[in-house]
Amino acid sequence: MSEHGFHVHGPHDHAVEHAGHHGGDNFSNNIAVMTAILATVGALFGYLGGATQNEAALYKNNAAIAKTAAADAWNYYQAKSIKQNIAEMAASLPGADQERFKAQAARYDADKAKNRMEAEKLDKQSDEWNEKSEHALHTHHQWALATTAEQIAISLAAITLLTRRRWLLSVTYVVAVIGFALGAFAWFHVDPLGALFAAH
Repeated sequence: MSEHGFHVHGPHDHAVEHAGHHGGDNFSNNIAVMTAILATVGALFGYLGGATQNEAALYKNNAAIAKTAAADAWNYYQAKSIKQNIAEMAASLPGADQERFKAQAARYDADKAKNRMEAEKLDKQSDEWNEKSEHALHTHHQWALATTAEQIAISLAAITLLTRRRWLLSVTYVVAVIGFALGAFAWFHVDPLGALFAAH
């Protein structure tokens, strides 16, 4: 306003003017920049965690489809086995057309072998999809841990800013670095924590 007018400064206006005339508070500015970086990294980790969770669900769905198809193939195998047994029994009856029933039994035996091969192949595919799903879900958990560490670091940064305790800033940096390390482990599919717990 003009110098003759009446003007009331709000707290925010006063802080902006003070920073403009005297420069910002380096401690607060550093924490603000660090918080923005941590929030960006945390959002990226959260996105990657969600993507791997979706992959795990997709792989689990593919495993269920393959398992259902395998069950169908095994059912056909059982049905052919029953028909083969009936044909073999019919071939042994007196007065039966033995050649026709033996030919049917041989055909059912050949069909049964194909059904068995198909069922075993589908069972293997289902196991492979399940393994991929478990791996993706494990990676999702690693991303979730990394995201959680970054969120804790952001919370610590806010507490540091409010209390102006410089030792808390060091704790914030340590937690942030742990979050970065967990994210790197997830990215490179390395699991030192899992190996450590498995050893115990």
